[in-house]
Amino acid sequence: MKRRFALLLAMLAAPAFAHVPPAQIRPAIYTDPPHDAQQPAAMQVLHIPSGGVTINGVAYIPAGANGQPTLVLMHGLPGNEKNLDLAQAARRAGWTVVTFNYRGSWGSPGKFSFAGVLEDAKAVLAYIRRPEITAQLGIDPRRIVLAGHSMGGWAAAMTAENDTDVVGTVLISPANMGFEGHSPREDLVGMAADNMETLAGVTPESMADELIANKQRFDWTPGASHLARKPLLVLTADDGLADRANDLVTAVRTDLHPHVQTVHVATDHSWSSARIRLEQEVLTWLAQFEAPPPAPAASQR
Repeated sequence: MKRRFALLLAMLAAPAFAHVPPAQIRPAIYTDPPHDAQQPAAMQVLHIPSGGVTINGVAYIPAGANGQPTLVLMHGLPGNEKNLDLAQAARRAGWTVVTFNYRGSWGSPGKFSFAGVLEDAKAVLAYIRRPEITAQLGIDPRRIVLAGHSMGGWAAAMTAENDTDVVGTVLISPANMGFEGHSPREDLVGMAADNMETLAGVTPESMADELIANKQRFDWTPGASHLARKPLLVLTADDGLADRANDLVTAVRTDLHPHVQTVHVATDHSWSSARIRLEQEVLTWLAQFEAPPPAPAASQR
């Protein structure tokens, strides 16, 4: 009887872990850490200055935060999938996770624009590196990883290309918005019309025109070699965007960069059938940053 009951439990559990064998799943994905009465896990609202307004953000702070590594997680267009399950798993693994809403999206003031997305990403990094914010959140500014999904993956790549202090980058089903700018205007208008809920100050036409006018500026390819400075994880799905992501990987690897890791999963753009797999891949990759870097050696006279 006990054997049959155990077999039934195994059969019921199997579909949930179809992509990752249960024995390999990282504990932070399914186990809460011990409660820390002195310094419990917390969520803190952030008000981040960018472009003359203050955008909305949230920090997921792990228990006992004191010099923790930080994951800055950026959502896509418009951001219906914010990957907050990934944020929670990373926090359980000991990471502080910062998420935010771009100008003109999800209640953040201002007008949305693709250029504004890049400016907001840069502003968030500047904000969390401020000494008083670093102390408030208990983070180690030497260990900040950028991650983004879809348009957020584009923002993460573009930002990391120009920021030498980011220690690594994660791209989840990334979309190269510069490449998209080469599409026919009517196609871009249709795409924008389907992805502009919660966005303020724009129309499908204005969004299409911005992409077309900035197709060279918004292309992640010219700066791809700069991503070769630090570890890069690129996760692709069966969503029609994998070829562009693979082109980016190829451009990085031509610089003989040994730190590129790629994962392709047969799932949709939002990783709807592979959330455990997504968390597993990202947390496993993030583990390389969990030990603080050594302190600089004291100068000798």
